[in-house]
Amino acid sequence: MSRRVRVSAGVVNLADEGRPAPGDSPLVLLHGFTGSMNSWLGVREHLSLRYRVLSLDLPGHGGTDIGSDLSGYSIESTARTLIETLDTLDIRRFSLAGYSMGGRLALFVALQYGARVERLILESASAGIAESKQRLRRRAADAELAAFIDAAGIESFVDRWERLPLFKSQRALSAHVRERLRQERRSCKPGGLRSSLLAMGAGSQPWLGARLEEIKVPTLIVVGALDDKFIGIGRELAAGINRSRLVIVAGCGHAPHLERPAEYSRIVIEFMDTTSCITNREN
Repeated sequence: MSRRVRVSAGVVNLADEGRPAPGDSPLVLLHGFTGSMNSWLGVREHLSLRYRVLSLDLPGHGGTDIGSDLSGYSIESTARTLIETLDTLDIRRFSLAGYSMGGRLALFVALQYGARVERLILESASAGIAESKQRLRRRAADAELAAFIDAAGIESFVDRWERLPLFKSQRALSAHVRERLRQERRSCKPGGLRSSLLAMGAGSQPWLGARLEEIKVPTLIVVGALDDKFIGIGRELAAGINRSRLVIVAGCGHAPHLERPAEYSRIVIEFMDTTSCITNREN
């Protein structure tokens, strides 16, 4: 069921699905840059059979509207908007899964609102950028990309975005899934993507790597076997988070939930149902 929730920053668009057992807390899904709540369609059909699943359009994406003030798109403001949305829905405790940009947000939420989070799932996510000069370079690159969106328009931006080496493995997706993904990206509002890049890019958020030991909840880290960069980052996260498990999904790249939805769902369900025995290990 699609819902629109009014919060102090504006309106958050989300899907609320599933039939949980009495007393179960929901699983909240946070998409990546250029995505939306529909990025999770392939896994929602599996997960919603077992859990209440909420998938949100993050600021700058989908049907969520928080206005044009750039400060509302920062990771701090976005985390507050997420918590306010869940408060409005009377959800106090939840499990949280995030992909890429959404994974960085999920990690931030777990650090800032740790008492609210029961389990944490980080897919192809990072703790930000540790070195200040690298953060500056990343902010400059994001500013250049934001200017390109303004100058060239959404069609040219999507063409450029889909040619990134990071998404090479997605060329093996079915024509139907590739077209759905392309339409999702093309439906983004240029101004929303621009604001998201400038305020919530990895170079704009605080470095969270020094705080990983503060994560006390069971944590699942998921990366694709074809994504060498994020395998390394995933191992760093797993080394820093005590109750964590790293899973490397065969045959896929940066987006296991998209490229291997059934396998991703199986991994998440196993984690959700067996978190009491999680220790540091890698599959």
